Amino acid sequence: MRLFLTATLALALASPAYAQLAPPNAAGITYGHVHLSVRDIEVHKKLWVEHFGGVIVQKGTLTAVKLPGMLIAFRATPPTGPSEGTAMDHFGFKVRNLAEVLAKWRAAGYQVTREFYGAEGFPNAYLAGPDDTRIELQEDKTLKVVASAYHIHFLTPDHVKLLDWYVDTFSLSKRKRGTIDTTADAPGMNLSFGTSATPTIGTRGRTIDHIGFEVDNLAEFCKKLEAKGIKFDVPFREVPAIGLKIAFITDPSGVYIELTEGYDLY
Repeated sequence: MRLFLTATLALALASPAYAQLAPPNAAGITYGHVHLSVRDIEVHKKLWVEHFGGVIVQKGTLTAVKLPGMLIAFRATPPTGPSEGTAMDHFGFKVRNLAEVLAKWRAAGYQVTREFYGAEGFPNAYLAGPDDTRIELQEDKTLKVVASAYHIHFLTPDHVKLLDWYVDTFSLSKRKRGTIDTTADAPGMNLSFGTSATPTIGTRGRTIDHIGFEVDNLAEFCKKLEAKGIKFDVPFREVPAIGLKIAFITDPSGVYIELTEGYDLY
């Protein structure tokens, strides 16, 4: 009984890292998720659990993986193309031990496409996963977990204007991230913006189909966006089967964005 209680207490103490997203900012907004188009959800469930320490959650027809600071949700459909070439090029994590992650990744038959020192001077690497999933890693030996959400990276010729749009729309805080001058922080996630020498396209249907922000009182937030002249692809609605309130918009570069209320309870 004592052993059982000890194990239960340890689990309870460990679970908050996965039990909620980062606390919202003053506007009631935090980063929520990325939503991937995938051929085989089971392959991705195995990948995100075994290599990144994720926890599977299933609500109705929605399958997602919880990681510290964000969720990764899956749409069971072959992507129309990779995220490269879209305005949402990749997303990234901090990992506690980069060498261990890369060795395990290669042993599983996946490709490490590049190893380098990143914008902040730490060891980084790009991984290529199933469905052309492009992932950037940065080592942080102080992490208490295997991996933690860190950044999403936009590439577009109008990256400065796009940065300003996100700052204004989601009440983000601008900051310099190492040698990258054009970034902003949402709770739980850095948004980095770089220039692209060639035009980029929207994300719908690609490997990264859309990104998401979690919003307190989403109905009221949607009214504020409408007052700013932002058009909705999908207006505010409730989806009880998956425990979410949702709406969809598209940013000026073509990145599809889901606004949610309820992911913080997953």
